[in-house]
Amino acid sequence: MSLSRREFMELGALTAATVVAGASSLGYASNRAGLESLLRFKPEGKLTLMHIADCHAQLLPIYFREPSVNIGIGGAKGHPPHLVGHDFLNYFGFESGGIEAYAYTMLDYIKLAHELGPVGGFAHLATLVKAIRQERGADNCILLDSGDTWQGSYSAMMTKGADMIEACNLLGVEGMTPHWEFTYGAEQVKANIAKLNFPFLAHNVVDSEWEEKVFEPYHIYEKAGTKVAVIGQAFPYTPIANPRRMFPKWSMGIQEQGVQEQVNAAREEGAQVVVLLSHNGMDVDLKLASRVTGIDVILGGHTHDAIPKPSQVKNAEGTTLVCNSGSNGKYLSRMDLDVADGRLKGWNYRLIPVVSNLIPADAEMAALIERVRQPYLQEINTVVGKTDSLLYRRGNFNGTYDDLICQALNSQLESEVSLSPGFRWGASLLPGQDITMDSIYTQTAITYPNTYRRQMSGEQIKTILEDVADNLFNPDPYRQQGGDMVRVGGLRYRIKLGETIGKRLHDIEIGGKKMEAAKAYWVSGWASMGEVDGPPIWDVVRKHVEDKKVISIEPDTTTMGVTES
Repeated sequence: MSLSRREFMELGALTAATVVAGASSLGYASNRAGLESLLRFKPEGKLTLMHIADCHAQLLPIYFREPSVNIGIGGAKGHPPHLVGHDFLNYFGFESGGIEAYAYTMLDYIKLAHELGPVGGFAHLATLVKAIRQERGADNCILLDSGDTWQGSYSAMMTKGADMIEACNLLGVEGMTPHWEFTYGAEQVKANIAKLNFPFLAHNVVDSEWEEKVFEPYHIYEKAGTKVAVIGQAFPYTPIANPRRMFPKWSMGIQEQGVQEQVNAAREEGAQVVVLLSHNGMDVDLKLASRVTGIDVILGGHTHDAIPKPSQVKNAEGTTLVCNSGSNGKYLSRMDLDVADGRLKGWNYRLIPVVSNLIPADAEMAALIERVRQPYLQEINTVVGKTDSLLYRRGNFNGTYDDLICQALNSQLESEVSLSPGFRWGASLLPGQDITMDSIYTQTAITYPNTYRRQMSGEQIKTILEDVADNLFNPDPYRQQGGDMVRVGGLRYRIKLGETIGKRLHDIEIGGKKMEAAKAYWVSGWASMGEVDGPPIWDVVRKHVEDKKVISIEPDTTTMGVTES
């Protein structure tokens, strides 16, 4: 499928008029102009970068609600990415009630979701990528992926990422850097890389036995008459955030000096533009950009931040543009660059929300998606219940889908307290939708899904909560690992963000009573760093939903109070 820009716009409008199932005529009419505005772009120079991040194996369109809480600590407070709702819209100059409000915020989420429909989908993403390549010329474009691509769905889990590799090869990805990819294990990662049509980049992964780089640190592309170096920065804390046993001989880290060395080497090799393809998380990228010189653009992922305008970060020798492109296939970044006399002279940027009902599906990609999912349809299409509530995960504290998981753990494993990781991936469900196994797998599909039930003292429980809170709310971005607060069931607390580790959590209650430090409590959880042998979490959630039949989640009361000090 190859479209001119005019044909693409016309087809997009036609498809919107005929496909927006359930959308009110008022809702469509108010957003048709928004679609055309969404795709309008003033070209700059000859070189175009396109970027995706954190798609988490979501090949089909989904719903994904953005957070209502995204707390910034210290100097990050009140600045991107730590803005939500009206504060976000006001900062970036967007109006309420339109495509931007739906794409970037949680405001009027259910209403706008019914009007505009699901987001993402690789077939719709492919249409956008092809249209940009046709407009700019394929030899002038580079499509890059910041990782977390091979994990997050049942078909990805069953094929060990092979379905996503096929999709990314067809999409024409030209370089990626990893994180969750590592959870298939070192040998599987190497086998998967052999199937890629593009470089797998990570300068900061070192074989601890031989002290050699495991992957290609950077790759130089010649596009639009320009040498463009792309340096890969894998998630630095993978051995802490995920089980070390899966890649026991690989060490990682931010390696700030190593980044500088790669930049210098690329420049010496003739690179006129240097891009850091990062899975650091945006706060880490912002700090890194202020300390490393010679990087023109950082295209980042990990924290799932959708930021419509790059942050311009000054350092000792110039300015670095820091971009984050959201998650779940919900956005495509486009950055045009004007390069002259061996350096960047100008740029223009657009983060395009992939509103699938307003963008036609690419037939070739749609056929691939149908083929790779077909063997698993019986399992993933199984309906186990229905929700009366909006189920979502994203947010610094408990999300309603996390509450469902925690309730399932407590009820099925007969525990007093349940702990669920603060993952940021997982598709949302609207009130009235069926809960299918496909939906449950978007929340749980990992390679270490087993649950556990054990006794812990109140003191041990508090230590776990304090450790995670320090990861999330440490004022030094280099000490943040980018997840959200551990989700809890059967437990409530107050938190003081500005305190130091061990002093943030207060007034902890279990079962409505004050937690006792020396008392033993039955605790359940999943995604353990150690090996456990309980049933996989998706079976636990499935049984709970089947027992309940209809899920209703009350507003979250886990955090009784959040203060800065």
